[in-house]
Amino acid sequence: MNLVEMTDDEILAIANPLWSHLIKASNDGKYGEFTRHFAANLVFGLNEIEVGKQFANSELTRNLAESVEFLGTIRRGEHVTCLYRTRSTKKEGEWLGRLVLGYEDGEVKIFGASIF
Repeated sequence: MNLVEMTDDEILAIANPLWSHLIKASNDGKYGEFTRHFAANLVFGLNEIEVGKQFANSELTRNLAESVEFLGTIRRGEHVTCLYRTRSTKKEGEWLGRLVLGYEDGEVKIFGASIF
Protein backbone atom coordinates (compact mmCIF):
# COMPACT_ATOMS: atom_id res chain seq x y z
CA MET A 1 0.00 0.00 0.00
CA ASN A 2 1.22 3.49 -0.85
CA LEU A 3 1.95 5.69 2.18
CA VAL A 4 -0.40 8.42 0.97
CA GLU A 5 -3.28 5.92 1.08
CA MET A 6 -2.66 4.99 4.74
CA THR A 7 -4.53 6.49 7.66
CA ASP A 8 -2.69 8.83 10.01
CA ASP A 9 -2.61 6.06 12.63
CA GLU A 10 -1.00 3.64 10.16
CA ILE A 11 1.54 6.28 9.15
CA LEU A 12 2.34 7.11 12.78
CA ALA A 13 3.04 3.45 13.53
CA ILE A 14 5.90 3.79 11.02
CA ALA A 15 6.89 7.44 11.57
CA ASN A 16 7.04 7.65 15.36
CA PRO A 17 9.79 5.04 15.84
CA LEU A 18 11.81 6.67 13.04
CA TRP A 19 11.40 10.13 14.59
CA SER A 20 12.38 8.77 18.03
CA HIS A 21 15.46 7.18 16.49
CA LEU A 22 16.45 10.52 14.92
CA ILE A 23 16.06 12.34 18.22
CA LYS A 24 18.17 9.79 20.12
CA ALA A 25 20.92 9.73 17.49
CA SER A 26 20.92 13.53 17.30
CA ASN A 27 21.14 13.91 21.08
CA ASP A 28 23.95 11.35 21.17
CA GLY A 29 25.78 13.08 18.30
CA LYS A 30 25.94 9.86 16.27
CA TYR A 31 25.87 10.97 12.65
CA GLY A 32 26.09 7.45 11.19
CA GLU A 33 23.20 6.25 13.31
CA PHE A 34 21.24 9.43 12.53
CA THR A 35 21.38 8.73 8.78
CA ARG A 36 20.73 4.98 9.09
CA HIS A 37 17.16 5.10 7.70
CA PHE A 38 17.75 7.84 5.13
CA ALA A 39 17.01 7.31 1.45
CA ALA A 40 20.16 6.97 -0.64
CA ASN A 41 19.61 10.29 -2.45
CA LEU A 42 19.34 12.13 0.86
CA VAL A 43 22.55 10.61 2.21
CA PHE A 44 24.43 11.39 -1.01
CA GLY A 45 23.15 14.98 -0.93
CA LEU A 46 24.37 15.69 2.59
CA ASN A 47 27.67 17.36 3.28
CA GLU A 48 29.05 15.16 6.07
CA ILE A 49 31.43 17.85 7.29
CA GLU A 50 28.68 20.47 7.65
CA VAL A 51 26.26 18.02 9.26
CA GLY A 52 29.04 16.91 11.60
CA LYS A 53 29.61 20.52 12.64
CA GLN A 54 25.89 20.88 13.37
CA PHE A 55 25.99 17.79 15.56
CA ALA A 56 29.01 19.12 17.45
CA ASN A 57 27.93 22.75 17.78
CA SER A 58 24.13 22.91 17.89
CA GLU A 59 22.71 23.15 21.38
CA LEU A 60 19.24 22.50 19.95
CA THR A 61 20.00 19.34 17.98
CA ARG A 62 21.98 17.83 20.86
CA ASN A 63 19.26 18.48 23.44
CA LEU A 64 15.92 17.53 21.92
CA ALA A 65 13.15 16.42 24.25
CA GLU A 66 12.07 12.84 23.61
CA SER A 67 8.39 13.64 24.03
CA VAL A 68 6.80 15.24 20.98
CA GLU A 69 3.31 16.11 19.85
CA PHE A 70 2.07 14.92 16.47
CA LEU A 71 0.46 17.81 14.57
CA GLY A 72 -0.60 16.19 11.31
CA THR A 73 0.38 14.82 7.93
CA ILE A 74 0.76 16.25 4.48
CA ARG A 75 0.40 13.85 1.57
CA ARG A 76 2.08 14.78 -1.69
CA GLY A 77 2.89 12.52 -4.62
CA GLU A 78 4.45 9.35 -3.20
CA HIS A 79 5.62 10.97 0.04
CA VAL A 80 4.05 11.74 3.38
CA THR A 81 5.28 14.51 5.65
CA CYS A 82 4.68 14.11 9.38
CA LEU A 83 4.76 17.28 11.46
CA TYR A 84 5.70 17.29 15.13
CA ARG A 85 5.82 19.94 17.84
CA THR A 86 9.11 19.41 19.62
CA ARG A 87 11.02 21.06 22.44
CA SER A 88 14.55 21.29 23.72
CA THR A 89 15.72 20.21 27.14
CA LYS A 90 17.98 23.31 27.28
CA LYS A 91 16.28 26.02 25.21
CA GLU A 92 12.88 27.50 25.88
CA GLY A 93 10.21 27.43 23.22
CA GLU A 94 8.82 25.08 20.63
CA TRP A 95 10.06 23.93 17.24
CA LEU A 96 8.42 22.33 14.25
CA GLY A 97 9.79 18.92 13.36
CA ARG A 98 9.33 17.64 9.82
CA LEU A 99 9.79 14.03 8.72
CA VAL A 100 9.29 13.09 5.05
CA LEU A 101 8.72 9.40 4.35
CA GLY A 102 8.54 7.41 1.15
CA TYR A 103 9.43 4.05 -0.30
CA GLU A 104 12.84 3.11 -1.66
CA ASP A 105 13.35 -0.43 -2.92
CA GLY A 106 10.13 -1.53 -1.20
CA GLU A 107 11.16 -0.19 2.23
CA VAL A 108 10.04 2.99 4.01
CA LYS A 109 12.92 5.47 4.13
CA ILE A 110 13.42 9.03 5.31
CA PHE A 111 13.52 11.52 2.43
CA GLY A 112 13.77 14.60 4.62
CA ALA A 113 14.07 15.54 8.28
CA SER A 114 14.42 18.96 9.84
CA ILE A 115 13.61 21.13 12.81
CA PHE A 116 12.51 24.74 12.32
